Formats: sequence, structure tokens, C-alpha cells
Amino acid sequence: MPQALPTVIILAAGRSTRFRAASGGLDKLQAHLGTLSVREHTIAAVQASGLPVHVVEAAHTAHIALPGMGDSIATGVRACAQAAGWLILPADLPLVQPATLRAVAQALASHTVVHAVYQGQRGHPVGFAATCGPALMALSGDQGARAVLQTYPPHALPVDDAGCIHDVDTPEALEAARRLLARRVQAS
Repeated sequence: MPQALPTVIILAAGRSTRFRAASGGLDKLQAHLGTLSVREHTIAAVQASGLPVHVVEAAHTAHIALPGMGDSIATGVRACAQAAGWLILPADLPLVQPATLRAVAQALASHTVVHAVYQGQRGHPVGFAATCGPALMALSGDQGARAVLQTYPPHALPVDDAGCIHDVDTPEALEAARRLLARRVQAS
């Protein structure tokens, strides 16, 4: 029997090559952002949302020669095949807000595919209804879910959350995330 809520699939299996090259070998998911790592912030946001979570680690895709985002998505969806749907969230989005995750999950009740949009920019998570399961499980390579998005055009869900577009791909992006986090702390 499917779960009542979609499962958030956190993609943490990437190689982080761009960040490693620019930072002298540091793994972006282990980089500190305040008192937590980038990875810990992302997981904490999902836990605070109350949604089920599954983290796709590098070990889960180690059997694939050069795993890409499509492979990670397929691996995560297969691991949670009975879910009511899935929210795909790269682990390098540490400032996404729990409310954004809940809003995308709720929008899946009315739409097959939903993506968060902040000030006109497409962001994450991208939510997929259970009907997308077979297509998501068939993904491979580095194109992510593009093929699924061509079949099921996404519903754009405006959110008031800069964290949904702020990935940490470079040391400069990490510094920008630190500034955004500091502003949030001051505002609270």
C-alpha cells in the first residue's frame, strides 16, 4: 500500500568535481555552513518538513561505471517504489526551507510534476507523482529527469525561499550561502 506522503530523495552520490577542483579537494557536502555541514543542513530541512526521506549515497551507485544524476534518481525511486510520489532534492541545497518541501508535496495532490520557483527561477525540489515511477526508475546518465519532464510538463509553484535555488557548487556559492544563512539568523 502506498504511503500517504511523497518521499524526499536526497541525491548525495555526486562526485563534486567542480567544487573539489576549486577548493583543493574539499567535498562540498562536508563543507561547514555554520555549525552543520552542507549535507547536514539539507537532511535537517527534510526532517523538519515531516516528510519521509531516503538519501542516495555514492555506495548505492558504485556498481555503475560513471553514475550520473539520472542513475541516482532511479536508484532512490527504486528504493522507495511504494511511495505516494517523490521529491528530488540535490544534497547541495542546504538552505531549502521545510515549508517549501511541504508545499511541493501538497501540490502533487493536484499535479503530476511540480517544481519550486523563486523569483522566476526554477528550483528544487522537483516533485513527481507515483504515476511517474516507471519513467523515473528507467533513468540513467547525467541528464537527470529531463526525459520525464518532457513527458509530464511541470507545474511551477512559486515559493518565497531563496534556498530552493541556492546550490553549493563552488566555494563562492558556499560563501554566498553563509551570508544568506547569517541574514536568516539575524531576521529570526
